[in-house]
Amino acid sequence: MTISLAQLRRCSAAVDLGAARTRVYVKNQGLVVDEPTAAAVNTRTGSMLAVGAQAELMDGRTPDYIRVVRPVSNGTVVDIDMAQRLLRHLVGTKLRKTWRRRPSMRAAVCLPYGSEPLAQRAAVETLTGLGARRVELVDTLVAAAVGCGLPVEQPEATMIVVCGAGTTQVAVLSLGSIVAAETVPVGGNAIDHAVIQHLRLHHELMLPNQSVRPLHLMLSREGDLAPSSTEVHGRDVVSGLARSVHVDTERVRRAIITPLTAILDGIGAVLRRCPPDLVADLGERGIMLAGGSALIPGLEPMIHEATTMPVHIADQPGTCAVQGLGAMIEGKVQPLHLDPLAP
Repeated sequence: MTISLAQLRRCSAAVDLGAARTRVYVKNQGLVVDEPTAAAVNTRTGSMLAVGAQAELMDGRTPDYIRVVRPVSNGTVVDIDMAQRLLRHLVGTKLRKTWRRRPSMRAAVCLPYGSEPLAQRAAVETLTGLGARRVELVDTLVAAAVGCGLPVEQPEATMIVVCGAGTTQVAVLSLGSIVAAETVPVGGNAIDHAVIQHLRLHHELMLPNQSVRPLHLMLSREGDLAPSSTEVHGRDVVSGLARSVHVDTERVRRAIITPLTAILDGIGAVLRRCPPDLVADLGERGIMLAGGSALIPGLEPMIHEATTMPVHIADQPGTCAVQGLGAMIEGKVQPLHLDPLAP
């Protein structure tokens, strides 16, 4: 998936098809779409009722004939037709007409590291169905590193951890390429599942998915602002009635340590495969966290304690990948020129 920056400068749009959110960056316009990757479909007629944030609000609250679908899983398009329909509604009529007037319109899309050829083909077919004549594929790790402002084109080590909804990608980059990388099948969804299972086992409470994120915000508070307990509303497992319980926030923090440990294992595997000179650079430069799940409470201090390296969180971790891809198509990234020596 490695292509030249010259090819990317010919693209007019950059797309980040994530399992949680879909983002579209248009050249000379900036980020125009940042919506959840969800669509509400009427199973009787096949019509699409809502997309994006409106469809996500319907999740778990619809009758039997309305289904909320997610056409992207772990960064891979699993339903091409539904992904095309979703993008058509998110992009909007005005933008689609602009694209049609450009018969040579090119698009760039970022994919997870080590994507299979079938996953690459699915992403290409999704964008060609929207009118793209050519689709360029870029590693999410490289795009996110550029979006974080890391000097990936320099002969220095930069380490980035992209925490997505389904997977976490870890990589060390130098001279614009990936030196070592690892994909861990643990992301924000696994953390949410750990919280839900903790409340089910210890409090006999079934928690709706929409209540997990506010609980994360409570866990992220530190010092005097950190509450010792949090009131959570849900459904009783035995009676099925609505019930509220006070949850010890410290016990919930311990419950999410197990999935977070898998991320630490991935970071250790990448560091063991790196040359010592690059690892020495990382001891001074540190690790950058990006991705929508980078703000998971406890992740930053746990990585710092395990690696003894400085850990930084990007200013806008959720949009790093698409912003980096947008910087590439805008021509803001200049490669390091290495001319071959004369014999």
